[in-house]
Amino acid sequence: MSKTAAVWRCNSCGATAPRWIGRCAECGEFDTYTEETTHREPRSGSRWVFSSEVPKPLSEIQSTPGERWSTGINELDRVLGGGLVPGSLILLGGEPGVGKSTLTLQAAGSLAASGKTVLVVTGEESPEQVKLRADRLGGFSDKLFLLAEISLERIEAAVATLRPDVLVVDSIQTLFHPAVESAPGSVSQVRECAAQLLRWGKTAGVPVLLIGHVTKDGTIAGPRVLEHMVDTVLYFDGGDQHTYRLVRTVKNRYGPSNELAVFSMGKTGLTEVANPSELFLSQRSDAVSGSAVAAVVEGTRPLMVELQALVTPSYLTNPRRLTTGVEHNRAMITLAVLEKRAGIRLAEADVYINVVGGVKIFEPALDLPLAMAVVSAAEDRLVPRDICAFGEIGLTGEVRPVGRVSERLKEAAKLGFKQALVPKSGSIEADGLEIIEVANIGEALTVLRSER
Repeated sequence: MSKTAAVWRCNSCGATAPRWIGRCAECGEFDTYTEETTHREPRSGSRWVFSSEVPKPLSEIQSTPGERWSTGINELDRVLGGGLVPGSLILLGGEPGVGKSTLTLQAAGSLAASGKTVLVVTGEESPEQVKLRADRLGGFSDKLFLLAEISLERIEAAVATLRPDVLVVDSIQTLFHPAVESAPGSVSQVRECAAQLLRWGKTAGVPVLLIGHVTKDGTIAGPRVLEHMVDTVLYFDGGDQHTYRLVRTVKNRYGPSNELAVFSMGKTGLTEVANPSELFLSQRSDAVSGSAVAAVVEGTRPLMVELQALVTPSYLTNPRRLTTGVEHNRAMITLAVLEKRAGIRLAEADVYINVVGGVKIFEPALDLPLAMAVVSAAEDRLVPRDICAFGEIGLTGEVRPVGRVSERLKEAAKLGFKQALVPKSGSIEADGLEIIEVANIGEALTVLRSER
């Protein structure tokens, strides 16, 4: 006979406790513990359950070629590393209304049109609601099937009957397993349902795409173990405040991570943006100080983004330091280097930094253009419109080299830039670009202050 036991579990991080506590010791969230009932099977004579598999030398294991299926959406294929891998488990998270269901339905329609049998399981919308969205997006093949269900057992029965090539679940927080005595969306339910789908997908060789909710701090709702269980984690950024929707790869076992895809939302769904650099720079002002263009790399894609800074006198005891789209601590280090190594007085000024277009950049190559934008705003001096920059700034003021230089310069030349401010290395060449190499922040500011 199985034994029943009660455990208190945090709905935010998945930590457990023998009794209810007001604040989770692991994640610090308040009032997130709920009681769950678990069934413990009696132990047999052995503590280990042995499988029929035996250890094999790695040299004797035959590897299979990496087959991929195109989703019909080039930007989505990019963040997936080239397309769907059979047997992979993919998690797509994002804010409500950002377009997760729309993107997955478009991908499901393209896969069905290519001859794949696709099953879309919806637990949040009725079939009529999904059909309204499908009519708005365009015609769909008879290979696309829809199931409105939240019971995992019934979903497994439908999958066994249909035997789809691709399974889409919208969303993982709505599913429940009858063997788990907790509400749908709880840590135990999310973990158990994801584990069942993972085992089925790996066994059947079917890619499974899960849609996940996002909490107020921007992480996928449910335990962090869910992100460790899946093969690929995609985050959907953007919303009503931004024209563009960005899909970023956080984790990918079958391709590069930190890849970026750009979409625009329209009446007919999400449209791919073929040249995001040109789009991000399309509304750049001509004669305004505090603006610089950075040549960055997101995953395998070079991007040109506009970095803006505003420096104003502060009337507060502690001046404001606000950043959007850049790593805050790294930006504060750059401001400290400007004060100490370049003599730029910012201690009594409010500093605001923003990356135009809603894109978030976290690579070190943003340091040099950020410094140029801040100095341009502090001295009310224009940065030449035809110059771009990239480079990492050290604490001693040196400008350090970064990777993928040739790809950054090609992207800059393609968009019509004439000059590039880069770290000094002595072996940089680019057709159609004047390369200005600098060894430290002082040399970079000399270029900015010169008449160019």
